[in-house]
Amino acid sequence: MSEMTYLEAISDGLRTEMRRDDSVFCLGEDIGGFGGAFKVTDGFAEEFGSDRVLDTPLAENLIIGAAAGAAIEGMRPVCEMQFADFIACGFDQLVNVAAKMHYRQGVAVPMVVRLPSGGGFSGGPFHSQNPEAWFLQAPGLKVVAPATAKDAKGLLASAIRDPNPVCFLEHKGLYRHVKGEVPEGEHMVPLGEAAVAREGSELTVIAYGSSVHLALQAAEELDEDIEVLDLRTLAPLDRETILASARKTSKVLVAHEATRSCGVGAEVAALIAEEAFEDLDAPVQRLTAPDVPIPFSPPLEQNVLPGLEQMKEACRELIAY
Repeated sequence: MSEMTYLEAISDGLRTEMRRDDSVFCLGEDIGGFGGAFKVTDGFAEEFGSDRVLDTPLAENLIIGAAAGAAIEGMRPVCEMQFADFIACGFDQLVNVAAKMHYRQGVAVPMVVRLPSGGGFSGGPFHSQNPEAWFLQAPGLKVVAPATAKDAKGLLASAIRDPNPVCFLEHKGLYRHVKGEVPEGEHMVPLGEAAVAREGSELTVIAYGSSVHLALQAAEELDEDIEVLDLRTLAPLDRETILASARKTSKVLVAHEATRSCGVGAEVAALIAEEAFEDLDAPVQRLTAPDVPIPFSPPLEQNVLPGLEQMKEACRELIAY
């Protein structure tokens, strides 16, 4: 085991898979000599060469389309979007081509799209989005959002080896601020399995990405018996673990940084209402960002993004219900 930052764990996972399997290659803007916008692929061009670390034009539609074609032919491409927001430019190739090829023609499309997402660094409305809900509406796509360094490495390895296209959301605020012990060499975390990050019996906070850390900090500071469930994979959802935790504590708060409308929280709340309503002692509550673009201004941004005090207050209210 080695201590790594969230970013280092992603880089290590990608490097490990590229060493293991010659069919794995990277493509994206400035990922070669520059090492990527956040330096995840720093040094990759020197180790693997320009045939496997492809600097592309500034054209996300081209990146996703080329990756889909290569995947259909048996390669395992890993695309980097410099910011998750830019995936909108490649949306057609991802949602209408890659996601549907297995259904239409029975072929595998083993590709990963790395999506640096989230706010907290004054990036403004074009560099701070959490677009995961877009992809939950597209059958054929898997969606992953790790919260820890260990899971970031293990989930990336599983995503690369999966025969389906995978959207891999990496929260930029976690890149250099979250550290943890990460297994060396090959390490895999199964897709579609949530993890109990903290055991509890009074209340369950269901979260993913940056909100997992908010929930854990709130639980410690409140000194309450709060369970924190880290979804890890958003599509497919781990329905069994979600329902088991909801039935165990009878009170559920769903938290994520993405906006409220039609998001992951809405789907989780609907699932619990349908399958575990009789076990609840309070309505399912949500803590999310409001339905507005992320502001440039640091004070305004902090006012928009869910924060620790909001998390603590939401937990207090549910426990007292």
